[in-house]
Amino acid sequence: MAPSRARECKADGVTASSGRGDDRGLTVRVKKKSKLKESSRQWLQRQLNDPYVRRSKIDGYRSRAAYKLIEIDDRYKLLRKGMRIVDLGAAPGGWCQVAVERTSASAAEAHVVGIDYLPVDPIPGATILELDFLDESAPARLIEALGGDPDIVLSDMAAPTTGHRRTDHLRTMHLCEVAADFAIRTLKPGGHFLTKTFQGGTEGELLAMLKRNFRSVHHVKPPASREGSVELYLLAKGFRGAAKAGPDGAEEDDEEAGPLG
Repeated sequence: MAPSRARECKADGVTASSGRGDDRGLTVRVKKKSKLKESSRQWLQRQLNDPYVRRSKIDGYRSRAAYKLIEIDDRYKLLRKGMRIVDLGAAPGGWCQVAVERTSASAAEAHVVGIDYLPVDPIPGATILELDFLDESAPARLIEALGGDPDIVLSDMAAPTTGHRRTDHLRTMHLCEVAADFAIRTLKPGGHFLTKTFQGGTEGELLAMLKRNFRSVHHVKPPASREGSVELYLLAKGFRGAAKAGPDGAEEDDEEAGPLG
């Protein structure tokens, strides 16, 4: 069996050599002579050597992104038993898995609803809507499926990349703003909002809106977010409620792009 697997790897241009990139002392390398494009070869090599990717397979999470939510929650203690959670941009389901685990005594008692235009395999304890969040019917359908107002709105949404960094940033910021508007319209007083954004200098209006409506706003860069990535998370805590949102804004606790640890 082992020789056969080795031949398969060689045929695909994948080899393993001694090093420190693997828990067992192996580093997986994809040969430059493989049929893959250079960008695809580098992505595959990074995935094969990523410790979070390996951990997700061992722990049963659908993506390495699950550890971003785990690390943020370990520090800020957001998720508690009995909470109602909305997960925007849920595919492939890692954040829903974590939300169910941390808010439910059992899958039967879970109140987690995810939404994505991509199909998501069923997750015990979560309701998944296969629908574009930008569809005008999405907010009402989310609240109906949840059975009440959310305690936390999570968003790991990012726009499909075009290859033009400025355009990609603006499109993702638009999703952040729409997610923030949904959170402000639906959250229970005292609730929290966590969203992915990108560093790029155009998030001033979003920050101002969050500070008006939440008691504190944090920039968070969890360890599971790859080094060198412009990815960043905004955490808005303590929703003031529609009647309590004042013009002076929230007290800011801004970590900029520093590590979470």
